[in-house]
Amino acid sequence: MTDKNIESENQEAQKAPVEPTETPVKDKVIKVKESEYAKAVEEAAKYKDQYIRLYAEFENARKRMDREKQEFVKFANEGLIVEFLGILDNLERSGEAAKAHHQDYTAFLKGIEMVMAHVHEMMKSNGVTPIDTQGKMFDPHCHEVLMQEETDKLDDGMIMEEFQKGYRLGEKVVRTAKVKVAKKKQ
Repeated sequence: MTDKNIESENQEAQKAPVEPTETPVKDKVIKVKESEYAKAVEEAAKYKDQYIRLYAEFENARKRMDREKQEFVKFANEGLIVEFLGILDNLERSGEAAKAHHQDYTAFLKGIEMVMAHVHEMMKSNGVTPIDTQGKMFDPHCHEVLMQEETDKLDDGMIMEEFQKGYRLGEKVVRTAKVKVAKKKQ
């Protein structure tokens, strides 16, 4: 095709009338019987009323759950506190015995050991366990390095000494163990 042929075809295409494939509808009116309209309005009012009631019930349930959650959090540790009160009583008795200058240090030490055993048992029953450090490699998730010491006796990163015990509550570390870590001599 030559340029003249293409040009004449374009002119003919512009002159031809274009028929729309779809005619847009504006302000379409649907005719409905008056009784059907009244029924539809009544049904819509019924659904609106149901919605308002369900929404109110939902809001009341949400507020009730919030109050219950606050109460639960407020008193969640009540059992633990009651257990600690027994331990506190034992510690107070030990303090009074020490103030009275009893010379029976063996009995005093035995009393302290019994209090400690009670604390350990209470912690264990509540899912609190000590973090093991003896013969372990340093783990930054459950150990905190306070010191490093150069040595040939242990591998680099081995825990040499524990300064303070660490504890877990279930799988969560609640206090890291404070440790001294071995470092290879250069």
